[in-house]
Amino acid sequence: MTHEIICAGFGGQGVMLIGQIIAYGGMIEGKSVSWFPSYGPEMRGGTANCSVVVSEKQVGSPIVSEPDGIIAMNRPSLEKFTMAVKPGGTIVYNSSLIEITPDRSGVKILPVPANDIAAELGNDKVANMVALGAYLGLTKVISPTSVEAALKKVLPSRRHKLIPLNIQALQKGLELAKN
Repeated sequence: MTHEIICAGFGGQGVMLIGQIIAYGGMIEGKSVSWFPSYGPEMRGGTANCSVVVSEKQVGSPIVSEPDGIIAMNRPSLEKFTMAVKPGGTIVYNSSLIEITPDRSGVKILPVPANDIAAELGNDKVANMVALGAYLGLTKVISPTSVEAALKKVLPSRRHKLIPLNIQALQKGLELAKN
C-alpha cells in the first residue's frame, strides 16, 4: 500500500514538522518513505507545504500530484489542494482559521479546530499535532506509537521536554477522528 499526503499552511505552523514526523514514523515501521518540502523565500508567514509518501514498496518519486489526503492549516492551502485529493481520500483542515467547508464530494472531510484545542492545552504551537492526530485517526497511515518515536528523532534534544505536550495534542486529534 502507498499513501501520498500533502501537508500545507503558512510558514511557522509546523507543516514541515508534520511531514517529517510522518516520514520518520513510516521509517520506524519499516516502510519506504519520501519527504519533499516546498516553501517560498519568506520562512515565517509565507506559504509552505510538503509532500510525503509512505509505502510498503520502494518510493519511485517524491512528487505528489494526486494525494490520498491533505492536512491544510490555512485557507489558501485548502483552496489550492482540495481538488487534487483522490476520490475516497481524506481532507483534514484547521477550522480554527478556515471558515469555509471544502466543496468536494467523494472524500472524507474533517474540520479540526486545531488552534482552539492547542490554546486549551496551553501552547498554540501544537495545533499541527492536533491536525496530525486527526489525520492519523482517519487514515492509520502510521501508528501513534511511531509518532512518539519520530518526535524523539525529529525534535532537537532541547525540545524533548515538549514531547508530552505534543503527544497530548496528538491524542486530542485522534479523539476527534473517532467521533
